[in-house]
Amino acid sequence: MGMSVTISAATEQDAEQIFRLQYLCFQSEAALYANYRIDPLVQTLDSVREEVAADCVFVARLGDEVVGSVRGRVTEDGAASIGKLCVHPRLQGHGIGARLLRAAESALAEQRGAKRFRLYTGHRSEGNLRLYRRVGYETVGTAEGTDGVPMIVLEKPAETYATTA
Repeated sequence: MGMSVTISAATEQDAEQIFRLQYLCFQSEAALYANYRIDPLVQTLDSVREEVAADCVFVARLGDEVVGSVRGRVTEDGAASIGKLCVHPRLQGHGIGARLLRAAESALAEQRGAKRFRLYTGHRSEGNLRLYRRVGYETVGTAEGTDGVPMIVLEKPAETYATTA
């Protein structure tokens, strides 16, 4: 790709673009499950703003446009939960999702002390599952999303980051 996509921590100013991007990106997921009440589609702009302020949120930018986003937070058991990974449909397949994941993982491990990373993805979301397995995640179980969609739970240890510190 001739244009360069940069990855950086999200700022408050990005919340609105993240909100719109998420809405666009998760339409295909909703269609996959015939469920338009999935979390990323019903989340409010205020809630996205709160996440940007409190959580570990990264964006991919192409010029001034936010074209990708991911969020993570460390939960009580030392695992960091990573979610709402999305990349603009016209820019998918260029490794942006993997770069966003890496940025979130490294920040969660180095700044927030995560011991392992955990992801949830819908059981039919083949593209997501392929990406997560390629970057080292393994299935550890299943769960039911708040929206009723059966989710696959994947995890990966964080020690890969300890060696680079």
